Amino acid sequence: MNELQKALKVNALFSSISGIIMILFNHQIAYLFGITNNTVFWVVGLILIYFAITIWYEIRKQRRTAVLWIIIQDYTWVAGSLVLIIINPFQITQIGNIIIGLIALIVLYMGINQKIGLKKSTVNNL
Repeated sequence: MNELQKALKVNALFSSISGIIMILFNHQIAYLFGITNNTVFWVVGLILIYFAITIWYEIRKQRRTAVLWIIIQDYTWVAGSLVLIIINPFQITQIGNIIIGLIALIVLYMGINQKIGLKKSTVNNL
């Protein structure tokens, strides 16, 4: 398994676990965030599971364009998280903002590692 595959695997695992947690514990997460509507958490959970499935697929295929798209989505998640924290349009609690920030840091780390793995990759189909 090359560095790119390892980086993608970490992302796929993290996204899968995060999605499952958001679906199973959406009420508790909504409470932590100080939000009464928990729908957003199970919807994002489903999206994360779908995202993880696409990553698992690319662990085998390693197509340059698809991997770049995964990296772009990770960076977009980080940017969106920063907007949520700075503007706080939904009046999220301090603990909610800390959770968002920590997850954004993890996603940024994964995006950077995937980019490094992509640059080092010597697979012909990239």
